[in-house]
Amino acid sequence: MAQRIERVGFGHPDALKLIEEVQAEYVARYGSPDDTPLDKVMFEPPDGSFFVVHLDGAPVATGAWRRRVDVPAFAGTPTAEIKRMYVVPSARGLGVARRVLAHLEVTAVTAGHEALILETGLRQPEAIGLYESSGYLPIEGFGHYKDEPLSRCFAKRLSSLPRS
Repeated sequence: MAQRIERVGFGHPDALKLIEEVQAEYVARYGSPDDTPLDKVMFEPPDGSFFVVHLDGAPVATGAWRRRVDVPAFAGTPTAEIKRMYVVPSARGLGVARRVLAHLEVTAVTAGHEALILETGLRQPEAIGLYESSGYLPIEGFGHYKDEPLSRCFAKRLSSLPRS
């Protein structure tokens, strides 16, 4: 299988298609879409990046990061937040999510970030498993869902990754 990870704008047609799919998955798992306030500018370099993964030419996954300065876990440390990690059901189990996560880590380090944070939910056990097995540790809740009982937040210092 030929795989390609491409940085695209938040409004790119492939990105919009996959965002719509992940929102439908949130509705199925939680009863409503993710209504975290997002602006496409948040995902433009140098403050962020949005990626689409293609397998054999078809868009199958997304992952993004954006700069965050308001999260206490790493106060004073250049930190980015992972957003919109998603793999279509037909591409799950192929290691795509792990490759996307590694790509997000490398590109965040390249952009000068020293830590990554993220928020996910208890009804996404496969996501929690991915993050924990990739070295992410639980942190205090932050952001739009910080007080939601199903929300879980994680973080990872990126000091072991090579800087460019």
